Amino acid sequence: MTTSAIQLPAPAPLLTRGGWSAFFVALIVVCAIAPVLNLWVPPGSAFHLSDYAVALLGKIMCYAICALAMDLIWGYTGILSLGHGLFFALGGYVMGMYLMRQIGRDGNYQSDLPDFMVFLDWKELPWHWALSDSFAATLILIVAVPGLVAFVFGWFAFRSRIKGVYFSIITQAMTYAAMLLFFRNETGFGGNNGFTDFKRILGTPIATQNMRMLLFVLTGCTLLAFFLLARWLVRSKFGRVLQAVRDAESRVMFSGYAPLPYKLTIWTISAMMCGVAGALYVPQVGIINPGEMSPANSIEIAVWAAVGGRATLVGPIAGAFIVNGAKSWLTVTAPEFWLYFLGALFIAVTLFLPDGVVGLVKKLMKKGAAQ
Repeated sequence: MTTSAIQLPAPAPLLTRGGWSAFFVALIVVCAIAPVLNLWVPPGSAFHLSDYAVALLGKIMCYAICALAMDLIWGYTGILSLGHGLFFALGGYVMGMYLMRQIGRDGNYQSDLPDFMVFLDWKELPWHWALSDSFAATLILIVAVPGLVAFVFGWFAFRSRIKGVYFSIITQAMTYAAMLLFFRNETGFGGNNGFTDFKRILGTPIATQNMRMLLFVLTGCTLLAFFLLARWLVRSKFGRVLQAVRDAESRVMFSGYAPLPYKLTIWTISAMMCGVAGALYVPQVGIINPGEMSPANSIEIAVWAAVGGRATLVGPIAGAFIVNGAKSWLTVTAPEFWLYFLGALFIAVTLFLPDGVVGLVKKLMKKGAAQ
């Protein structure tokens, strides 16, 4: 008696043909069209992309990376974090320390130490600044520091089986405690003023138009690369286990899988992505301070994911652009209404668009195809 081999379904492609087309269009826009419109099209032209628009779009793309990271941990694993602003800020502080060392003797006090240390009468750099003059070490620490903090926190939290609203509250408390710590002058992170007045990166002036466009292109390419990484993760066996943990963690345990390694791995990866976003954010914005660790910033990251549509990857990216685009416009035209608008938007999405903007678009497309 012969038995036939079980035929497993062929793995689905990373992206559909239309998905790859959209991906390469986005890549061309970031790497070719935007630089041409900013650097070569005259400022008086209607097609010119202003330096303000480049800075704004670069900043929003950094936020979009955070929203994508939030989708991995919340949308696909069911863990709502209200502390991802901490990982974003840690990556920003690592980059900020390097940029402060790059100032050299061009500061107000013409000292090898950063200005705030001279003002506080420090005589030497603290131990945690030891590798801050090395760009290679900075690149490693940008992912290592947020990753290590997330790993240690996640190890204890997930082993204790803390979940739901309790986990969200603990992550928010962690972020708030870190913010209070960084506000203190004796920690060596600039106190409430943080780091600013950056001069150069890798010996090249940071305020030039070419450097700002280079940072813009690098941010866009990083966002697209993280999108492909996230897409690969959620479509793999690892991603399917994550979604099973989200839907029925007890059944996953009864099936022989230990949820802890899966939750801890995606939690750490998500934190590292936020660290990279923070590192790209700082040279484009020109400042990093403890305010980036405020609980409100972490809540906003969750709002971006909810508005765009959880468990879609594209949705949180769109949500980051929609919310921050509206924020940029409203804070200029009607700044007193911005927080009311944000709250109303979140309530409206929760009540009427549980699948977010992407879910609404899919429903409209299906309805149009049916007709």
